[in-house]
Amino acid sequence: MRTVGHRESDAILGAMRQVALAGGHALSYADTASILAAGHYLLRRRGLTDPGTLPAVEPADLVAILKDRSLAEEAVKYLAIMAMVDGSLDHGKLKRVLEYARALDVEADYLTDLVEAASGHLAWATADMWRKNFDSVLSRSSAGLDPNVWIRPYAGANADSTLVARYEALGRLPQNTFGKALWDFDKTNGYPFPGDPAALNAAFGTAHDSTHVISGYDTSARGELLVSTFTAGMHPINPMSGHILPVIFFFHFGEQLNDVGHAGKGGLDPDEFWHAWARGAEMTTDLFDPNWSVWDWVEHDLDELRRQWNVTSPGNRR
Repeated sequence: MRTVGHRESDAILGAMRQVALAGGHALSYADTASILAAGHYLLRRRGLTDPGTLPAVEPADLVAILKDRSLAEEAVKYLAIMAMVDGSLDHGKLKRVLEYARALDVEADYLTDLVEAASGHLAWATADMWRKNFDSVLSRSSAGLDPNVWIRPYAGANADSTLVARYEALGRLPQNTFGKALWDFDKTNGYPFPGDPAALNAAFGTAHDSTHVISGYDTSARGELLVSTFTAGMHPINPMSGHILPVIFFFHFGEQLNDVGHAGKGGLDPDEFWHAWARGAEMTTDLFDPNWSVWDWVEHDLDELRRQWNVTSPGNRR
């Protein structure tokens, strides 16, 4: 993770506070918890205990302080989250986010998705998030692919019993191995292995389930939101539009984006959310990188892999 100076971190956090206050709102619990958690986990501002001590940073102030382009782009992501942490997309807060984005000359597809959703074009926005998620999973454009066909490719004559058997064999590995943990995870959750007609595409399912295993997040609504946030920190392609926005809309706003899971409301715990983001960003290996293969690692000790890849414990907060 990048090292951010005290002045830069306070400027970003101060702007986050300004977004939360947009339209005359008082700081909510989620606002306060988000500012403190983002400061603690991502901006290394661990001494901050009261957001009220932060400067009232206006767009021009942020431009003057954030000279690094990539840090400015990261800052706008944090500001965008502040428009959503209370469980809905706040139009006044989003307007404030856009003021900062324009001042910083940051244009991003996730901002377009948020504007479209706020303008009543939710179906378009969620379809775009779904497409951006596929682009991210593939690490390339998914143009020309039907997501509903791609996600379950083993139906009918495409069933692959040899591939199923390869995954089944992971159950014979020693208990402490990554491969045995992956086998246990899928069996415990009743997930069919790739190759089975009901299984998800291995290009998504195996990387996603491996991320569950390595991160330690379960498959509850809370766990799915956190593992996708962890993925956004780990995998650099469409982290907001392809991973964070979809799970916020799905598990925090209750919008049913697809038929892979069940939507729910209020799933975002601010402290856990920002911690998951930081944990993913600190990880040194990207499990969604197309050059990464689970088969290279299945016989390795799981705890040793976590140490090697710099994966901290999900419970190791504050």
